[in-house]
Amino acid sequence: MSTFVRYNSGDVVLSTEKINSNAWTDSLNELTTFFTSSTEALNYASPTSSGQFYLELFKTSTEAASATGNVEFSIAYGHKVGSGSSDFSTGTGGEGFNASRTIYSQYRQLVYGDEDQTFTFNGTTPDDIYVINIERARIKQGLKLGSLNLQLTSGSTGTGGRLHLTDDSTTTTGSATLTNLGRQFNLVSGSSGTMLGSTLAQTDSGSYGFVYPDAGIIIMNPSALKTVIGGGVASETFDITPSASSNSDGLNNKKLYHAISGAGSFIVDAEEKVSSQFYFTRITNQEFNYSTNPSFTNNDGVLKFDSMANNPKVYITTVGLYNNANELLATAKLSQPLAKDFTKEALVRIKLDY
Repeated sequence: MSTFVRYNSGDVVLSTEKINSNAWTDSLNELTTFFTSSTEALNYASPTSSGQFYLELFKTSTEAASATGNVEFSIAYGHKVGSGSSDFSTGTGGEGFNASRTIYSQYRQLVYGDEDQTFTFNGTTPDDIYVINIERARIKQGLKLGSLNLQLTSGSTGTGGRLHLTDDSTTTTGSATLTNLGRQFNLVSGSSGTMLGSTLAQTDSGSYGFVYPDAGIIIMNPSALKTVIGGGVASETFDITPSASSNSDGLNNKKLYHAISGAGSFIVDAEEKVSSQFYFTRITNQEFNYSTNPSFTNNDGVLKFDSMANNPKVYITTVGLYNNANELLATAKLSQPLAKDFTKEALVRIKLDY
């Protein structure tokens, strides 16, 4: 018959483990092709169009053209006083209020929590930033430290050189600065979490930027980038160097796009913590030897077969988990029926993932 047995404290065990996976759609480890939505990329006529603020990148042209395509990550350009973008409105009072200023303000608010802080990269405080924001669905609960391998080049054919970037989580043995966006690591030249050389940047323009693995965001210092991979062929429109004229659309989002797509390699892994609750259901020889199945008893509750009185044979197929009010909360189905009688004991391990 139905029996309720309370779990003891030793019967319930909590376990948490980290699960790592490839971040990109279809479990790709590396993105080598990058496409933007034609509507988003070309619609720069209005200072308030989405392309002025950010570009969403896809791994195939088909997905980029589809309204239901999977976004891999977005890119943006921000400037502290709004240079590099056209103002939202003309006339007195409208100067500098535009997309690039909005982006800069948004990300410093996310990182620092106020509108007074500015981004400082290893002692250098530029006026602008580049941003890579990985789609939330791609990063699960965060980026795996040491998995970032991003290549940038200047010009559509890489004539301005190539830069390999990663976080410095391995070099710094996991230490990080804590911000409103979670942990902050340095963006450095190197691979797989290990910095190349002994300094954060090889130039006098500060470090290359910051990596926020818990938020899936990379904030880059254009001043440092352009000293290494700037100056492509003059006939190529897209040099990594931002155009920062006031009230002027510098197409800076596209410059970062071409720096990424021209290099053709972006690797990063996702990480999530999976908690599991284990319930060890101990079935002694004296328990669970009778059944509530209608074939077991008659309408009066009497065993239909006298031979079952002292030597019942039943099969356990399901274990129910109940609360203190005996309300069923969950059921666990066994892979196959488990034979049970007074001569047998069993241990059923139930695992709940969340």
